Formats: sequence, structure tokens, C-alpha cells
Amino acid sequence: MKKKLYLKKISLLTACVMTLSILSGCGANPAPTENAAPANEAEAPADNSSEDAASSEVPASPEAVTITAWHDNDEAMMNALADEVNQALAGENITLKFEKKSDVTGQIRLYGTDAANGPDMYLFAHDSLGGFAEMGILEPVANLIDPQKEADLLPMTLEAATYKDVQYLMPVYYETLLFMYNKALWEGDIPSTTDELYDYMAAHTDANAGIYALVNQHSTSYNVAPFINGFGGYIIDKDANPGLDTQEMKDAVVYNSKFAALQADGDYNTVTTLFNEGKAAAIIGGPWLVSGIRDAGIDLGIKSLSDFTLPNGKAMAPYSGVQCIGVLKYAAESKKDAITRVLEVLAEPSVGIVLAQNFNCAPANSKAYEDPQVAENEMILAMEKTAQTAVPMPNIPEMGVMWGPAEGLLAAVNKSGEDVNDAASKYQQEALTAIADMQ
Repeated sequence: MKKKLYLKKISLLTACVMTLSILSGCGANPAPTENAAPANEAEAPADNSSEDAASSEVPASPEAVTITAWHDNDEAMMNALADEVNQALAGENITLKFEKKSDVTGQIRLYGTDAANGPDMYLFAHDSLGGFAEMGILEPVANLIDPQKEADLLPMTLEAATYKDVQYLMPVYYETLLFMYNKALWEGDIPSTTDELYDYMAAHTDANAGIYALVNQHSTSYNVAPFINGFGGYIIDKDANPGLDTQEMKDAVVYNSKFAALQADGDYNTVTTLFNEGKAAAIIGGPWLVSGIRDAGIDLGIKSLSDFTLPNGKAMAPYSGVQCIGVLKYAAESKKDAITRVLEVLAEPSVGIVLAQNFNCAPANSKAYEDPQVAENEMILAMEKTAQTAVPMPNIPEMGVMWGPAEGLLAAVNKSGEDVNDAASKYQQEALTAIADMQ
């Protein structure tokens, strides 16, 4: 009878652990039911019949399976993520183990077909997807998990995880650029349009004194993407056609150049130092800046870039980088059931809640934002709002050769004063040549 009570207890724990993991006091054990054993068990004859022996045996535990995942992220965060998964799957004898690698994409290219030395899966930014998909080393997520398990994932994150209409990756969390400001320096309300923002900059910038209203990496295409995408332009489309000479791109570049004229040089170290030293009231940057800002003692305010309306009536639309799980094909063939269970747990709101509460990550699961503590996090809510207009960074292989030409165009206009039409034609041709050289 003790064995049966024990089994009943384990069964209830397994069914409840994912729900209980997000509640306080979740370590409490559910009580077994009073009728867990037959009423006449004490009177059963001790004849050691095969039927009675079978009824009293403890079922064999499932064979232990370890799922190995490579990453290059914060190890404390990965440990917390593994703990969440492993607690949920403890009763199924499935363990997720993260291993840090210095060059995940390079390592996957080397070991993506090596079942003996490669990982079962990896966690990395989605923009590497196209190259891996073309290598044929990834198993589509649709072959591993019921789409209903992903019903609460933000559409933008699912778009990022998809290549040529096939979803290969499982989104976990994402990042976007934000409008970040020093509450002690910014005067009045934050503008709601970019034209009003420009007017504020003109009135509060003294470049000769080294004082700026807003700084941005104005000639870095990732940081100018909110203007480019908002104007309807693109660096490259899904069919690998560069768009540096489109009218929408040129309009965005010219409009951005107005802001660049009221900003510092625009390199990463310059703009972050100006903001952290209190010489700039605001900066366009991402969550990766927060620790340095906090260390500088700045009272940080955050606003979604989606809250700023461009002259065309559209919202600013920054790029988004989505951290996703990719599954190697050989692992899907040998450990499919265990991998499916890991993916199902990773799709749960509880995982996003842990990442948001402890590491300021914006969860891919929309239900995670309903958690009271997550709902009070200004930065995470700003990224959730930005996800409505954000554009996933292109995940096609050709994007890798587009950063140079795109930033060449921006620097030519912003720093050298070149005519936008001439510069756009020049760098469009450079991009076409770089793409052709890939073939």
C-alpha cells in the first residue's frame, strides 16, 4: 500500500509541477487520496500469483535522457532556464544541460552533422537561421511540437523563427532597441512624434559644449533601422534583393541625417559614454546598456520606439533579435520524444516569467506578461509594445554581406555629406556584387 501511495503522490506531482513552479510556496506536496488502495487489500491471499505480483510492482522508470544545448549567453540565466525545464520534467527522467561555446555558429557549422560530438540543440539569435537551414542540419519545429503549444507566442517571434515558410526554431525571448532617457535631465514629457523629438533636440543640444539631447549610432544600420523600416524601406528583402537604392530607403536616410547632425559622432563607445556621464539626456539603445546605466547611478526612463510616429503616420519599427532554440536533425531522429517535451516546456509562460523576473528578458510567450511582477517592469513592457511594429532581423544568409554596404551608405550621407542618390546607387551596386560573390 505504501508503494501505491507513493506512486499516486509522484503522479500528482508530475501533473502539477509546471503550474506550481510560478506560485509562492510551490514546494508543498499534494496529499494522496484516501482510497488510493483497494479496501480489501489487507484480506488478499498471499499466494504470490503472477497477477497479484504484477499489481504490486513499481513500474519501471523511463530511460534517462539528457538533452545537450550549446549557447554563448549568460551562464546564470542558462542555469535558471535549465532548472525550470528540469523541474518540470523530473518525473519523466529528462534532463536539459546547457554548455557554453565561444563561437556557437562556427561550432554548429563544424558539428551540425556530427551526432557523436555535436549538441542536440542550441540557443542563439534567429538571424543565423538561413545558413543552417540551407545546410539541411535543422529539424523543423513543426515536426516536433503541436502548433497549439505555440499559440501564445508573439507573432513577431514566430516570424523570426521561420525561413522560407518553414518554422525551424522555437522562440524563447527577444530584444529590441528602446528610447532610454535620464529622468533628471529630460525636460517635460517625451514627444509622441519624431518631428517633435527633432524640435526638442534642436532646442536642447549644444555640440560645442558637448551637450546633447539624444545620441544614437546614427550611421549603424541596426540603429537606423527604426527609421528605415518605418518609412517602408528595407536593407534586403526575403528574396535576397538589396533595397539600398529604393525611394523609401533614401527618404529614411535623408530624414535620419537631420537627427545625425544634432548628435555626436555615432560610434558605440562615444554615445554610451556621453549618456552614462550625463552629457546626453537620452539614447537609443537596448537592454544590454542597462547594467552600465545603473552603475552610473542614472534614474532611467524607458519608452517604446513604437510610441514615436514618423512623418508618414507610421510608427518607428526597429529590428528585433529573437533568441531561439534550434534542434539538430540527428538529435530529432534519436531523441524525438524527449526533445518534444523540452520544447513544450520552453513554450510555457512560466519559462518567460523566470527570464523576465530575474534577467530582464522580454518573453516570447504573451501570457508571461500577465504576471504581476513582469507587468511592473517598464523595460519589458516597452519591448512588448515594440514587438507590435518591430521587424525581425533578416535571417537569410545574404544579410551577412549587407551590413557593410548599408553602413557605407549611411556614413557617406551623414559624415561625408554625399548626395543620397549617388551614394545609394554606389552602395546598391556594392551589395549586388557582394551577394553575387556568395554564389
